[in-house]
Amino acid sequence: MVFAEADLTRDAFLGGRVMAWQPKSGYRAATDPVLLAAAVDAHDGEPVLELGCGVGVASLCLAVRVPGLVLTGVERQPDYADLARRNAGAAMQVVTADLTALPADLRQLSFDHVIANPPYYSANGGTPAQDAGREKALREDTPLAQWIGIASRRLKPKGWLTMIHSADRVPDLLAALTPDFGAISLRPLVPRTGRAATRVLIRARKGARAPFCLLAPLVLHDGPAHVADRDDFSAPARAVLRDAAAIGWT
Repeated sequence: MVFAEADLTRDAFLGGRVMAWQPKSGYRAATDPVLLAAAVDAHDGEPVLELGCGVGVASLCLAVRVPGLVLTGVERQPDYADLARRNAGAAMQVVTADLTALPADLRQLSFDHVIANPPYYSANGGTPAQDAGREKALREDTPLAQWIGIASRRLKPKGWLTMIHSADRVPDLLAALTPDFGAISLRPLVPRTGRAATRVLIRARKGARAPFCLLAPLVLHDGPAHVADRDDFSAPARAVLRDAAAIGWT
């Protein structure tokens, strides 16, 4: 399907530095792609591949913080890929393809960074979303280990994979990363002080042998509970989400 204009919203990210068209219903980018972009330690001129780019928010947020990157996004849903092209303009090449069947010309390329926000929910768990696009974006079809294997094949030696995922999938992430990657660092994302992590940022270096590092969590919200209809992001989270600050790995 192709989204009608009446079915779209144009939403602001990074305090309006990125404006992105996305569907009113279906999968909608929120904070996760912004957090993912903030965790990518890229440098001017480096090629970056985003697997499952949706409407392109993560890559475009990364481009705000690190100008001069060579960005490529892969998205299997044609209507979302079309929105990513509209949002990106000349800033990113968007390829409509399933990541398990990348075009031959893309398979000839290698990248300094691969980034991804894979579906969080397992194939058989939970209640399916009513919207087909949202279901495809959130429900795992391609196994997580295959996402990581494909990322490894597209990375240069010593290239970096950076991902955001659900905290309950950490065992699966570590198991899939171990054969090809080292220097694995994990930063929990905690909704509030004293709460369990719900998301994690994880990065790993292809062919590295440095030990695993568990970093201090990033606490996203102030206070023990949400008590009013207002922005209660913590100061570090607000710096990332509003001002394009980086999330470090030290």
